[in-house]
Amino acid sequence: MDGRPVRGVLSAANEADLFNQLQEVDLELINCSKISAKKGLGLGGPKVKIRDIIQFYLHLKQMQGAGIPILESLADIRDTTDNDTFRDVMAEAYRDVSEGAAFSEAMEKHPKIFNNLQVSLMASGEKSGNIEGSCIQLIKFLKWVDAMQTRVRKATRYPMILMFAVVATVVIMMAFVVPKIVAFLGELDQELPAATKALMATSDFFVNYWMWVLIVPIVSITVTVILAKSSESFAYRLDGLMLNAPFMGPLIRKINIARFTQTFGALFHSGIDILAALDASSNTISNRVLKEGLENVQNYVKSGDQLSESLNKSGQFPSMVVRMVKVGEESGNLTEVLDQVSEFYTNDVDEEVEKVISMIEPSLTLILGGMILWIAVGVFGPIYASFENLDF
Repeated sequence: MDGRPVRGVLSAANEADLFNQLQEVDLELINCSKISAKKGLGLGGPKVKIRDIIQFYLHLKQMQGAGIPILESLADIRDTTDNDTFRDVMAEAYRDVSEGAAFSEAMEKHPKIFNNLQVSLMASGEKSGNIEGSCIQLIKFLKWVDAMQTRVRKATRYPMILMFAVVATVVIMMAFVVPKIVAFLGELDQELPAATKALMATSDFFVNYWMWVLIVPIVSITVTVILAKSSESFAYRLDGLMLNAPFMGPLIRKINIARFTQTFGALFHSGIDILAALDASSNTISNRVLKEGLENVQNYVKSGDQLSESLNKSGQFPSMVVRMVKVGEESGNLTEVLDQVSEFYTNDVDEEVEKVISMIEPSLTLILGGMILWIAVGVFGPIYASFENLDF
């Protein structure tokens, strides 16, 4: 109405259908073109971040609490959202709901935005008539996920930056700085110490093969990523190695257990049965070894075992988790116990991240210090030794 062009992506049967959809929201069709089904919504638009989704549930909770119908709530959110991609998603959800679909069914059509957990919780809220309660659970869960992602990025990004800095320093020193310093050492008419010979040999290697020193790690990482995506068995073995790696292994296990308990607790609290909650929460587990253990837990529960007994049989969950779940089953307060487990491991992840970072910093500093000491000994050792042969 104000003459401002609006661009976006909508699913429509044909151009006439698209025209009618736009007319319903007071927009005029100026131009349109087909896109492939694989690309779908979000073509060229901004990515929908987890905080956009949290903001959406906050708005929906407030409107549901005020007694505003779901259709009007979706229309208001669609018209006020700042993210163009999410606006398009809301436009499609509004259309689906206006045609008689449940909102959870409309959400299910956008798996990249709304995962199985969100769809399950919203469906549970629709059945119980308490969508506001589902929104509260989702807000709590997604805020926890956002905080956990921040912790994971902190645990991986900082060490990677430090490692890159160390590697870059070693390459530059050995390929460009050390050769100029030690060039004259070979001309000294004396036996060079082992440290100097090793320094010169290493420097020559970097000068002649510095490109391979940089290319080989990049190629190795790329090949590993491609194999992990193309071969499930290779990815499984790689996850197993990561899970058993010193320092990072315990951190990976704690992060995944925290994700599982938080997700399972939210689903169970919403009235979803244990098997469905286990199935949905398994999607939050990124490590394939732990995910296989959780699949075994589902099979044990199907055969009639209690959840705590099934977790114990899988062999992938610490005894503390098993004991606390058992206490929750016996007391009939499993949701609260799962929240306590999640909170414990969330705090433990924080401590583990700080521990890893605090160990990496001095380790890399020692490496740099050792390299500088090696250069100093290799360069100045022969120079000081040559002073003994000088006549004054």
